[in-house]
Amino acid sequence: MAESTSTATRLSAVRHSPLVWPAGALVALLVVNVVANHDFLAIRMQDGHLYGNLVDIVRNGAPVLLVALGMTLVIATRGIDLSVGAVAAISGAVACVHIAGSPQQSAVATAVVAMSMALGVAVLLGVWNGFLVSVLGIQPIIATLVLMTAGRGLAMLITDGQITTVKNETFRDVGTGFFATVPIAVIIATAVLIITAVLTRRTALGMLIEAVGINPEASRLAGVRSRTIVWTVYIFAALCAGIAGLMIAANTSAADANNAGLWIELDAILAVVIGGTSLAGGRFSLTGTLIGALFIQTLATTIPSIGIPAETNYLFKAIAVIAVCLVQSPQARAALSMRRGSVSKAGMA
Repeated sequence: MAESTSTATRLSAVRHSPLVWPAGALVALLVVNVVANHDFLAIRMQDGHLYGNLVDIVRNGAPVLLVALGMTLVIATRGIDLSVGAVAAISGAVACVHIAGSPQQSAVATAVVAMSMALGVAVLLGVWNGFLVSVLGIQPIIATLVLMTAGRGLAMLITDGQITTVKNETFRDVGTGFFATVPIAVIIATAVLIITAVLTRRTALGMLIEAVGINPEASRLAGVRSRTIVWTVYIFAALCAGIAGLMIAANTSAADANNAGLWIELDAILAVVIGGTSLAGGRFSLTGTLIGALFIQTLATTIPSIGIPAETNYLFKAIAVIAVCLVQSPQARAALSMRRGSVSKAGMA
């Protein structure tokens, strides 16, 4: 009897988990793809590397996951960062311009220095965003909108308005290379995810971030350095965006200031929302963000594969987000439960 009660309790916990609906939506998308293409889930080994649609999804979704990880912590503090796409473009521009201008363009050291410079610039941009929000008290949407607007122009200045192409195998491997048959981009994104999870779930950092998001003033009175916490998450978000920018530029071996990271901030916000993190701040879910990022990339793959024009991508993303948010909403669930109850009573009558 006790065992059956325990099993029922576990099933109820799983049923009411905020991850159920995002995971279900992701599985539904995969089913649609399998119906359209029976070999969709097939993974093959070619030239010592893993290939297949699933591999492409996780590799192409790595930049979105990285940006979404930073966005998750920012949103958990009641903030938002609209500048991550511009930061990604600047990061790629800095790296490619340095490589292109180096006398040893193909050298490993050139790529390492270029990527270090790019990430350094990204961190400085995160410091700027954090300063505006945590020190000057500017609303996050306004503070980051400034860099979102000016960042593209800065990236254009760095590249002189041109698409800067480079030839460096080490740099290119960040976007398209493999290590032990696994795409390097996936390894990097997974490493960042694990480090973020350890820092936020195995230390007090995650609790402090949630405390600031729930009530900044109360957390300050309790001795939490809320200003430092907010500053830190914006720096982390910019660093993640900088890494994503390197992946995007490395994937094409070029810096395109106009298009690199374009609208990736929206994909990141969608991934966070789909994953169950509230825009009102407080509790957050890195697992949910992972599922959300995979959902966004799977959706982008599904639309053209079933014959729908790719231009409608964002329309379907909006519909998917509305649907997932509705099923996660307590009000919507309560209304649905009441309707089911009314239908059941009518049927019994």
